[in-house]
Amino acid sequence: MEKLAEDYYKNILSLIGAVRVTDKEGKVLEFYHGIKVAGNLILSHSDHKMMFIGNGASASISSHMATDFWKNGRIEALAFNDSSLLTCISNDYGYEHVFEKPIEMFAKREDIVFAISSSGESKNIVRGVNAARLKECSVITLSGFKDDNILSTLGDINFYIPSRKYGLVEVIHHSICHCILDTIVSYREGQVKEWINIK
Repeated sequence: MEKLAEDYYKNILSLIGAVRVTDKEGKVLEFYHGIKVAGNLILSHSDHKMMFIGNGASASISSHMATDFWKNGRIEALAFNDSSLLTCISNDYGYEHVFEKPIEMFAKREDIVFAISSSGESKNIVRGVNAARLKECSVITLSGFKDDNILSTLGDINFYIPSRKYGLVEVIHHSICHCILDTIVSYREGQVKEWINIK
């Protein structure tokens, strides 16, 4: 049992070192620089809102991080996980539209959408991102599984986890979100002086 636990955390550490980060042109960024770029994007748009979208465990991450970003980061943030919203849109339009429709309604220019999908292939996530682009929002994506998944190329910054195991991908997605938020909070509290250059 101890060996299994040791291997589990060794695997997580190995995967963190293997995270692929790219910008919207497909340029590969060093992981920690990618965190900085994401933080700078959020801070430079902090008078706008953030929207988190995800299915299943990624929906849980979305709700958690939306709450933490407005509570701890003092940035307006929300996730579209209300049961009435989900069942209404799914029933009336189809589940593939479940994020697209609220983004069409609530998104404003220069808002930020966090799109989280373990597979990077969820149609409703991709449609949500496309709706965000039409609204001139910025997009941060977190994906995994196949290295050529659709979502991994759609963001202004993209974090891809090279694993096909849901749990590992989800843990690292969650940690990336927390890292971005915690560094933003540290910057605002003056703990970091030169971490980010705000536009």
